[in-house]
Amino acid sequence: MKSENSIQALQQQRLLLQLEYNAEKEAFCQQTEQTGIARSVKRGDTWWPVKTGKSYYNSLNQLTIEVHRTADQDIEHNFEFGRPVMFFTCKSDLVGKTNQNSITYFRISGTVSYVDGDRMVVTVPDGASLIDLQSAENLGVQLSFDETSYRMMMEALDRAIKGKGRLGYLRDLFYSQQKPETFVFPPIHFPYLNATQEEAVNKVLRAKDVAIVHGPPGTGKTTTLVEAIREALMRENQVLVCAQSNMAVDWISEKLVDRGINVLRIGNPTRVNDKMLSFTYERRFEAHPDYPTLWALRKAIRELRAHRKRTDEKYHQKLESLKSRAIELEIRINNELFGEARVIASTLVGSANKLLDRHKFGTLFIDEAAQALEAACWIPMRRVSRVILAGDHCQLPPTVKSIAAMNAGLGKTLMERIVEMHPEAVTLLKIQYRMNDEIMRFSSNYFYNGQVESAPEVRFRSILDMDIPMTWIDTSEFEKLFENSEDPEKAKISFKEEFVGESFGRINKAEAELTLLALQNYFNKIGKQRLLDERIDVGIISPYRAQVQLLRRMLMKWEFFKPFRRQISINTVDGFQGQERDIIVISMVRSNDEGQIGFLRDLRRMNVAITRARMKLIILGNRGTMTRHPFYRQLWQYIENLRD
Repeated sequence: MKSENSIQALQQQRLLLQLEYNAEKEAFCQQTEQTGIARSVKRGDTWWPVKTGKSYYNSLNQLTIEVHRTADQDIEHNFEFGRPVMFFTCKSDLVGKTNQNSITYFRISGTVSYVDGDRMVVTVPDGASLIDLQSAENLGVQLSFDETSYRMMMEALDRAIKGKGRLGYLRDLFYSQQKPETFVFPPIHFPYLNATQEEAVNKVLRAKDVAIVHGPPGTGKTTTLVEAIREALMRENQVLVCAQSNMAVDWISEKLVDRGINVLRIGNPTRVNDKMLSFTYERRFEAHPDYPTLWALRKAIRELRAHRKRTDEKYHQKLESLKSRAIELEIRINNELFGEARVIASTLVGSANKLLDRHKFGTLFIDEAAQALEAACWIPMRRVSRVILAGDHCQLPPTVKSIAAMNAGLGKTLMERIVEMHPEAVTLLKIQYRMNDEIMRFSSNYFYNGQVESAPEVRFRSILDMDIPMTWIDTSEFEKLFENSEDPEKAKISFKEEFVGESFGRINKAEAELTLLALQNYFNKIGKQRLLDERIDVGIISPYRAQVQLLRRMLMKWEFFKPFRRQISINTVDGFQGQERDIIVISMVRSNDEGQIGFLRDLRRMNVAITRARMKLIILGNRGTMTRHPFYRQLWQYIENLRD
């Protein structure tokens, strides 16, 4: 193996990551300067106005302050554990304007500890004066640029470039044709797994270096991964489980806890409930029998510092004695918590936490690996001997803002690289348990060489008898209908897309209305009582956030849907990753004479969108615009053939 090739490749990654950092920081600064507070609130990047609650030291001895959102509580937001934030005040009469002179920022920066509904807990630097925040009028809190994640990724790449021993070996292996090493033993049978899931678990157990579980939609990737982790724990005392997002870490952690595995979650969950909190490090730390003693010692240290008397000659001696006892107790609690846990779970960036500094693991499992930048995967790699990746590189890719960095290969994930270099390490899960076979078939043929099959119990699942599971409503037909209408009001209706704001995206008002009308018609066919009794659930998806927000506003005003609102969720494709619904309706938005479809050319996104539906998929889009692209032409033809 030539290490020069791998080192050069990672050096190139580092340059591209720097490009991405510069592009994202510049975009963030521009957006902050140009976007008024009202729009930032609608985007979910700002809470304004807010009220502060109590401030206190949490169990990790961090100074925290509670913040409560007092308006726009129905808007989904982007605040979650680990995100950096800044506080500001804003004159209420200037809130909708882009003039940033109306905003005054506080010097106190913070980090989100967790969010529960309209209450957020923010950690701030020790010793920060919170009186100004607590007495401020028109206070707001806004997401700030995330320097930490980039710093962690840069440091991880630097470590991998210089890496010796196991880290250097894995680096060179991932960039060469040398076959990964494996153990040899007869296959183990798992009666509750299908043949490809069983093969995947066996491949994980045999891997000395690397294995990949490739899970197309609905094929039970999480079930397989949980089983692989359980089996690994029969042979190892402890494993490290990571994912790109907090939500993905929560999901796999919850499934492991359900199987009776002791999980220690580093960081706070996205969904705050008793079950999720019960396996977090912070909650376990607080629940330890020695914690009250530690809390008393920390309080004594703070009081000693606050009331220090200049004449007290024994101040340092007292302080050192208290600190020494507190550190000793903290180490003892940590040793017990980490000693009991079988799985340590965190985000990829969270695995850099100093709590893990003394820990080494035999195996690292990375879930949703196809959504993570390669640099992020190297963060936990220094702590492990072998790596198991799970995900689907035919679904959502990592987000890359810099076009130059994307074109030069930053968007290529470690999972994709290993799939190309080491196909022998990959197992494709081939039986799906989610969709009607006709919904699944197009995705299987286009993305997975027709290898994915439907389990018999879902093959013919549908809501209505003799229903066609996929429908494409061509909005251009309605446009022609309205253009030729004698009703002047109808003649004004346009099904063309509109551009909203410089960075806010696109909407299609007429298509949004038609989307809800199409759903109403389908609901009428099913019947109101059956919808409620069987709790038939619906997802309305649009690739454009502005269209999502338009649809949400329209749904709230639409009287027909009032009894069903809890059963309908509206979000972007990314927002539906990993989810499924009985009915999915997709509003494509794009409708123009040039055939421009923008980022809908990223077909992996559309693969996610069309595979969320269990029984019925309804697509709304301008056929003329969309089918200039060969993928959408094939999709249109496939759906047309279902009607024959």
